[in-house]
Amino acid sequence: MKLTDTFIRRVSGSGKVQKHSDGGGLYLYVTPTGKKSWRMGYRFAGKQKLLTIGPYPTVGLREARDKREEAKKLLLANIDPSSAKQEAKAAAVEAASNSFEVVTREWFAKRSPSWTPIYRSMMMSRFEKNVFPYIGKRPIGSITARELLGVLRRVEERDALSTVHRALRDSGRVFRYAIITGRAERDVAADLRGAFAPAPNGHLAAITDPAAVGELLRKLDTYSGNFFIVCILRIAPLVFVRVGELVRAEWEEINFEAAEWRIPAAKMKMRQMHIVPLSRQSLAILEELKAVSGDGRFVFPSRSTTGHQHRMIPLRALRSLGYAKGEHTIHGFRSMASTLLNELGYNKDWIERQLAHSERNGVRAAYNYAEYLPERRRMMQEYADYLSELKEKARQ
Repeated sequence: MKLTDTFIRRVSGSGKVQKHSDGGGLYLYVTPTGKKSWRMGYRFAGKQKLLTIGPYPTVGLREARDKREEAKKLLLANIDPSSAKQEAKAAAVEAASNSFEVVTREWFAKRSPSWTPIYRSMMMSRFEKNVFPYIGKRPIGSITARELLGVLRRVEERDALSTVHRALRDSGRVFRYAIITGRAERDVAADLRGAFAPAPNGHLAAITDPAAVGELLRKLDTYSGNFFIVCILRIAPLVFVRVGELVRAEWEEINFEAAEWRIPAAKMKMRQMHIVPLSRQSLAILEELKAVSGDGRFVFPSRSTTGHQHRMIPLRALRSLGYAKGEHTIHGFRSMASTLLNELGYNKDWIERQLAHSERNGVRAAYNYAEYLPERRRMMQEYADYLSELKEKARQ
């Protein structure tokens, strides 16, 4: 007589082993304490054998019967169901040990010791947010170019082209490592070169690749012209305000004790007061400046007039260092910060507020200058530390 769900639920431990048959070799095995599981007895190559199907209620009656029929089909094909199950389990273990995520983390562990801590964090965060959720569990050797393309299209839809290109580049590095270690036959990322539009720089170009950023910062330190322009070039990447706002900075706006620069609404493009948390690196530069221009009105005074430095002079200095029009601009430090901070995983609202971008709600805009200020202070210091690390790495 075949089993029923009601009967199975009601069966309890009796102090001895129970076996309740469902036919075709399938039976419910009940331990003396009442634990239930499905088993199937069968003969293969003249020997009586046992197949453990799984515990009840994880495996229900219907699924147990399906497993019984699958086992019968294997027997008809002269395949031992128990051996087939063991082989499938071994294959699953091997596939899991060769998954894209496992191989990536192995590659990362071998390659990352020489990287800066923040660069390591940024690299792994990019994989964890954009790649692992979709193909992380897939055996790396079975991933196709089409699958990887689908993953990167998701990123592209967020208008994060810089992230797309970096994820593609880094995935290629993982695939090449998998080839070297015998877990993949080819680098499918190479098939996707040219599949995406170039990362847009717009009419105000910006360097955003971490290695190139480090080299840019190193070169900025070599500029030996006007002292105030030297300081503008050094502090611009750290505060990433608009160049007009930077050159017009006044000492009364700088609060060394609070470590912040409060830019009046009248000077801001969006006509909202803006707070710039000052990192230790920014404060050090301002201390140098105060010793020279602290008695005057402007932080960056002009030597030829009673006003401030002209907004175009820092750009000319940048060009003198060899950076052409299509490579980087002073305004590009804003794009650079936006890209890198997003890559580092900071909250987009913190980044947008620190960039002083337009607030859609006009009423809210009048009161949001201090929004996320504690978080922005931390972000600005960590970003300054990150830039210092990139610059130091470029010097090596």
